Amino acid sequence: MSPRTPGEDVPVRRIDRILAFMSLGIAILSIVCFFAIMISTATGMEQADYSTGIWPVVTAIPLFGLPLAFILILVLLIMSFVRRARANRGG
Repeated sequence: MSPRTPGEDVPVRRIDRILAFMSLGIAILSIVCFFAIMISTATGMEQADYSTGIWPVVTAIPLFGLPLAFILILVLLIMSFVRRARANRGG
C-alpha cells in the first residue's frame, strides 16, 4: 500500500520547473523576434541588408527556438506522465 492518498498531487521537481521556464522563455523570445522581423519589413526596411548586424541572429532564433521550445514541452509532458504513472503504481 502506498503512503499517498489517491487525491494527493505529485510534487513538482526542480527539473520540471527548469524545463517549463526554458520552453516558455525560448518561445517568447522566438515570438518577439518573429514580430521584429514582421515590423521591420512592414515599415519599409525590406531594402535593408538582413545579413549584417544583429539581423542574422534575429532571423535564426524563430527558426530554431520554436521547435526547441516544442521539444522541451514534449519532454516535460512525458516526464510528468511517467512520474505520475510510477506514483500511481506505488513505486
